[in-house]
Amino acid sequence: MHVLRSSLRLPRSREEVFAFFGDAFNLERITPPQLRFRILTTAPIRMEAGTQICYRLSLFGVPFSWITVISEWDPPTRFVDQQTRGPYRTWVHTHEFMAEGDTTLIRDRVEYALPLSPFGEIAYPLVRYELGRIFRFRNHAIRALLLEEGGAGASGV
Repeated sequence: MHVLRSSLRLPRSREEVFAFFGDAFNLERITPPQLRFRILTTAPIRMEAGTQICYRLSLFGVPFSWITVISEWDPPTRFVDQQTRGPYRTWVHTHEFMAEGDTTLIRDRVEYALPLSPFGEIAYPLVRYELGRIFRFRNHAIRALLLEEGGAGASGV
């Protein structure tokens, strides 16, 4: 099992930041365009424990489907999404939101395992690099959308 950690601090309230993440379609806005990420689940998506979301994306030019379920939903402090079908043997993404004064600390922890063990581990350095790049893009996009565009309200949340 591998672990990816990422964090971002924003001068926004925890409620405002969580609301941004509560709109599943914002995921399209914070994913690098070259992944051609699209949510296939019909809008509106009511985010709660048990919600299933279907996606389509392309990685290294190979298109595939990905299905996740929201396994925990605890506004405005955390939620967890888990892959039920997709490219990983295991994918559990925990999103935490901590209020710290007039800022919010967003912490992501992704526990993942590659498919086709042990042979899939050969791809680990490339996968780790790509996930790091995706999360750096994501943090930049979140910052831009929540600060430069005037907050969650700009996204239609």
